[in-house]
Parts: sequence; structure tokens; C-alpha cells
Amino acid sequence: MGDMLDFKTIAIGADVHHPLLLLDVLVRSGEHARTILVLGNRTGRIDSSPFWAGRDEMVRGLTKGMLVQVVGKVSSYRDARQLEAVSIRPLPRGSVPLTDLVPSVGDVDRYWQYLDDMRTRVTAPRLRAVLDLFYNDDTFRLAYEQCPGSPGTGHHAALGGLLQHTTEVVRIGVAMARVAHADAELVAAAAMLHDIGKIRSYAWETGVFEITEPGRMIGHVVLGAMMLHDAIAACTAPPCTDDEIMVLMHLVLSHHGKLEYGSPVRPLTLEADVLHRADDASAGTASITEAYDSPEYFAGDARVASRGVWGADNRRLMRITAAFGRPSEGGENETVDQSG
Repeated sequence: MGDMLDFKTIAIGADVHHPLLLLDVLVRSGEHARTILVLGNRTGRIDSSPFWAGRDEMVRGLTKGMLVQVVGKVSSYRDARQLEAVSIRPLPRGSVPLTDLVPSVGDVDRYWQYLDDMRTRVTAPRLRAVLDLFYNDDTFRLAYEQCPGSPGTGHHAALGGLLQHTTEVVRIGVAMARVAHADAELVAAAAMLHDIGKIRSYAWETGVFEITEPGRMIGHVVLGAMMLHDAIAACTAPPCTDDEIMVLMHLVLSHHGKLEYGSPVRPLTLEADVLHRADDASAGTASITEAYDSPEYFAGDARVASRGVWGADNRRLMRITAAFGRPSEGGENETVDQSG
């Protein structure tokens, strides 16, 4: 089957003869009825050129989640790349490792090490006891380290993305809490709990990141609060008081900031506001850096995104670097403390 197709570097006109994961099948009806396939692997994704009604025999029977062998060529339409397929056939499930097909954050040990270390620093015994209900559970840890941060093309949309996002929110939240004189321990603990509902809201086992039925009907914010409530209620001796439970529930429920963004209540405490802003900072900056790395938005040396980036309020971002005389260009400014 040859080397893996790298969507980040493949050029217009390049030949394709590779196994790809069928991420979606988009059927458009009406006067110009057509079918478009969304194909990808761990390096990225690409839309097929349209299969027009009457000439769509090649795609009949294909469904989302299939592994397919694709033969064709990369072309361009309206400044966006597309794959002109001349042959598509299903491949046996498991004939290509899932790790080759699905984006991943890689080794998750560094994230676990950071979060477990942060738990040991929590001095409030009842707060630590609540964290232990989840983070000492092997089944929870396995699901949490696999779960993506978002389905589709959202922020941290990779295996392990949720764990990476959680680590970022803890780091950002603790730094903000110290500046704002908020309860840094409470912010850190709430950051570790704020997205636990995603392990029930998202499915990832097939390689296609999707929202589950509970995720659609209830949403990960409320599901997370329900999980927190149920875990505490199942304890013979509750690990914290009713008021403390209410405070934690509020932090989880309000972390999206606004009702229209999925939170049933707005942040009403300093710690809740810090958590919301830390979550938004992690998600927003990840959306931008992921767009920078994606040829869907920035092909080659492009300085302006080809279209608006959804995770960045649909702004057409710009990618411009300025070294300001630094001796080594392209790296982080090491004079700034990166430890968080």
C-alpha cells in the first residue's frame, strides 16, 4: 500500500494510492444532487470531488467508518484541495492499524504525570477525595486518556485530546487563579472535573469521532455534573458537604460561560469565572494552532487562512512570524517562564 499519505505536505497534482478512513458521507439533494466523501488518516483529512447523481456508482454502499483503498489525484477547487478518486474499494477492518488512521496526541504519560502530581498538591482533604472518585478508577482513566477533546474538527480532536486539554486548563487556570487571588486548589480540581462528561458524550472506538445519543440529548456539561453527583451519592460517607458539592457542581455546569454555549448557568463565583476563561483559552488557542498546521486553512506558505476557522469565531486568521532579532527563529522565547 506504500507509505502513509501525509495531508500536511501533499501537493496539488500528487497521485493517491492509499488506505484512508471514511470520516463522513455528505449527500446533497436538489437540482445539483451529489455525494462528497470526507477521507482522512492521522495526518489530516480531505474532501473528495463531487460524485454527481447518475455517476455515483463508485460510492454506493460506502458508509462512515469504513476503511477504503483510494486511487486518484489531489486537485484544487476554489483554493481548497480535493481528491479526485478514480477507484474506491472497501478494505477489511483491522488491515491498517487504527493509530495510522486517527490523529493522536501521542504518549499520554506526561499528562498523567502532571495531573497526578497536581492531585497530590491539593491540601483540602475533601476536595482530594472527590478527585479520587474518578482519578483512582482504572476504567475512568482508560476512557479519559483515549477520549478526544472534540468530535470532528473541533479543538483537541485527537485520541488523548481530552487529557491534553484538561492539562492545559489546569495549568492556565492555576496561573490565572494566583494572579486573581482566587482559590487555586479549587480551580485546579474543577479543571480536572470540568469535562468528565465527554467520555459519555463522544464515541471514538471506530476511529470516527462522533457525538453519542446522550451527548446530543443532554450534552457533556450536564452529563459531567450528573457523573459528579452520582459518584458522590454512591459513597457510603459523602466525601464533602452539601455546600461543597453545590460549589463543584456550579463550576462544572458554568464552565462554558453562557447559556447559548451549552452552560445551563453562567459563572457566578470568581473561581467559576477563572475556570471558564481557562477552558476558553485552551480551546481557542488550540483551534488556532491546529488551523496553522492544517493545509485546509493554510496551504504551503499562505499567510491568510483560506476561510474562517470555526473554533476561532470564524475569523480568517493570519499566520505571520516576527523574530524581533532573536538569534534562533521559530522557537519559543526561552526567557519567558513556560512552567505554568
